Amino acid sequence: MFGLDNRAALVTGAGSGIGAAVARAFAAAGARVLVTDVDERAAKATADSIGEKAEYRALDVRDAAGAAAAAKQAAALADGKLHILVNNAGAISPAMFPKMTEEAFRRIIDIHLIGSFVCSQAVLDHLPEDGTGRIINVTSAAGLEGTIGQANYGAAKAGIIGLTKSLAKELARRQITCNALAPLAATPMTENIRSNEKLAAKTLARIPLGRWAYPDEIAGSFVFLASDAAGYITGQVLPVDGGTVM
Repeated sequence: MFGLDNRAALVTGAGSGIGAAVARAFAAAGARVLVTDVDERAAKATADSIGEKAEYRALDVRDAAGAAAAAKQAAALADGKLHILVNNAGAISPAMFPKMTEEAFRRIIDIHLIGSFVCSQAVLDHLPEDGTGRIINVTSAAGLEGTIGQANYGAAKAGIIGLTKSLAKELARRQITCNALAPLAATPMTENIRSNEKLAAKTLARIPLGRWAYPDEIAGSFVFLASDAAGYITGQVLPVDGGTVM
């Protein structure tokens, strides 16, 4: 039920962190994976760590032409069908709201929300309608509860939840599911928190399990949502955060 044999996956932002862990986990479960990242060298490094089941390419998720090319390349890994898209690419640009620039706000919205829209639209013609088609978006506790100092990030992640639920309803007629994960892990994106003693202590105090997860711990949840075991789950947001959001 949890195998991904003979399936193709496209993972964005897979040069490091959770995206890299997800790409490795998909390959371990049997899928062939296209590793993408805005940093081509990082994407190559992840693909090289996987081996023959992976290919890579540079991708700015805001670029519709690039996303279309990536979808076509990924589909070619499995006889023209792309079974799984993971919209994981992201960035942060923190600032307290009075000092946040419009440029910083728009940039984070563009990468997270517009990027998820662009890539989801790019894969539609390649997703099978036999119950194996999956779109898995990455949101955050910031999108569920809000966050201080990252209004742009919180707004983008909340938008992804709305996009997820709308796509789930629209694509259900094609037997394609769309869900979202809200993970919390020790990654380059959380380094600014983990390296600040005060912020790290506050964050850990909010996590009932009292520790940060490693990206590999998070990746299994993506494998679950991509597998046949989750074939009757759609439109849901699954927090994988040690109990931070309940």
